[in-house]
Formats: sequence, structure tokens, C-alpha cells
Amino acid sequence: MSELTHLDDKGSARMVDVGAKSVTGRTATAAGFLRASASTIAAIRDGNTPKGDVLSTARLAGIMAAKKTGDLIPLCHSLPLDNVTVDFAFQQEGIAVSATARLSAKTGVEMEALTAASIALLTLYDMAKALEKGMVIENVRLIAKTGGKSGDWSAE
Repeated sequence: MSELTHLDDKGSARMVDVGAKSVTGRTATAAGFLRASASTIAAIRDGNTPKGDVLSTARLAGIMAAKKTGDLIPLCHSLPLDNVTVDFAFQQEGIAVSATARLSAKTGVEMEALTAASIALLTLYDMAKALEKGMVIENVRLIAKTGGKSGDWSAE
């Protein structure tokens, strides 16, 4: 019925069988942005928030989330991640988040990078919401991926 990889002959959702694929090194980087007021950004940067060390907590949350991606997204494979990094860059209008996931496996790691970035952003919001409820999470997207059948890719 369908040539879509996640649908069976009857159109029902299915997990893709990656058993015959070769193990290759794969990397994915995702990013997003937390738009906030200058005072909220300064409080996070200076460690002066009601909930303590916002960046360390958000980094750990992102890493933990990447490890749980297969539990959160129904058709994702559980993957043995080799490394996950979550980084922050302060800008005048907010905080940029970048998350990179690496592994050697039979399937890609894009969803793990996207999950890490998303949860890090949500944790930044949670940790700073007492200072500002109107913060905006935006532009969560894949930035680059390497490895696998489709090869390397990067956003423009």
C-alpha cells in the first residue's frame, strides 16, 4: 500500500527493521532558542535565579532526555549513545541552545539531538519562569547530520 518506511502494507504504523543495515558512525546537531528579557538572561548568566544553577540543570536534562528518546517517540529505536553534549550561547535577546548526539549504530541520531535541545530549552524555561512567564521557545531544528544511507546534511 505504501512506500513510506513507517507504514506497513495495510497503512498501519510500524517500526522500521534496521537489522540488515550496517553499523556506521553517526552524528546529529540540533539547536533552538529561548527568547527572554535582558534581566532574565542576566539572572541566568549570573546564577541569580530562584531555582539555582539553571544551565547545569538544563544541560543534564537535555542529556538525560536524549537517552530516553526511544521511550518518548513511538517509532524511534532505543539507541546506545556514545556521547551527548548540550551547549549554551548568550545573546542579547535570549539563549541559543545546541545539542549534539554521537553513536555508531544502524540508524540515525537526529531525534536524540532534537530531543536534547528541546528538553534543555524547556528546562531553561522551567528554571526561570518565576522571573518571566512570557519567554518564548523557538526555532528548534536539525542543524546537521552525518553518516548513514542518506549521507551528510546541513541546514543552510
